[in-house]
Amino acid sequence: AASDVYKRQVANGTDEIDMVINIGFLKDKKYDELLNEINEIKKACDGRLLKVIIETCLLSDDEKIKMCEIVSQSNADFIKTSTGFSTTGATFDDIKLMKEHINGKKIKAAGGIKSFSDGEKFISLGADRLGTSRLVKIMKEG
Repeated sequence: AASDVYKRQVANGTDEIDMVINIGFLKDKKYDELLNEINEIKKACDGRLLKVIIETCLLSDDEKIKMCEIVSQSNADFIKTSTGFSTTGATFDDIKLMKEHINGKKIKAAGGIKSFSDGEKFISLGADRLGTSRLVKIMKEG
């Protein structure tokens, strides 16, 4: 089962788990399957934090809103914009949209945050956390 991977991560000491949604389920409107998968993975996390990556750059606004609804209903802790491996990462519009539609979950903006001022704007728009590997690199080089 897919949840076995997450059980192994927890057994190996992982404190937080990131999962990427099954985008095929979303595109095929298999919303119950999406919710069930998120909740099964959360169960496998054994109390650890679960962040659900929706890969915003591949979704329409309606799909992003639907994912906010599904994650809001789920047992996950965060909704997260991106893996950072697709075409683009977090955008200001995505965080604004997610903030309007997420309920009871935190938001992580990740992928392509290029400056500290961008980071501050993401937070002002509603992000609770930032994926900041690029900013850490800037600090080390500076």
